[in-house]
Amino acid sequence: MKKTILMVCLGTVIFVACNSNKNGSDSDSLAIQHTNDTAAVNTNGLLDNCYLHTDGTAAQDSTKVHLIIKDNKVTGEMEWLPMEKDSRSGTLEGTREGNTIKAVWRFMQEGMADSLAVEFDVSGDKLAQKPLVVNTASGRQQTDISAGYTVTFTEVSCK
Repeated sequence: MKKTILMVCLGTVIFVACNSNKNGSDSDSLAIQHTNDTAAVNTNGLLDNCYLHTDGTAAQDSTKVHLIIKDNKVTGEMEWLPMEKDSRSGTLEGTREGNTIKAVWRFMQEGMADSLAVEFDVSGDKLAQKPLVVNTASGRQQTDISAGYTVTFTEVSCK
């Protein structure tokens, strides 16, 4: 239980730290100019968006995704925060081809480092993910590459 609380706190601190202004200046040449505190594009073609997906009987489980897209390079953070279960929090790194993002999610769960491939479809303020399934041979989760983009996210403020 202590590990779970520690991981949730650590994940929250990492997410907040990664979203804060690093130098305290709003005049940075790469400063993001938000429109309605959601999607942002600066003059260098940098796209910086945050998304939220909730599920469970009372929408008690959430997944947060922060995507930073520059040209075809994608970086960001992803957090899976299920209620009363161990969370996953880590970084995304991948590429964008058209609306498709293929990335590796490197995360911590129960004090252990792990990773898995994830796939998203991003279009305007919409983000969708191919679902994860358990590989019966390995017992590990993986992206269901034959599935559609059925896990839908809502764009939210990155603040």
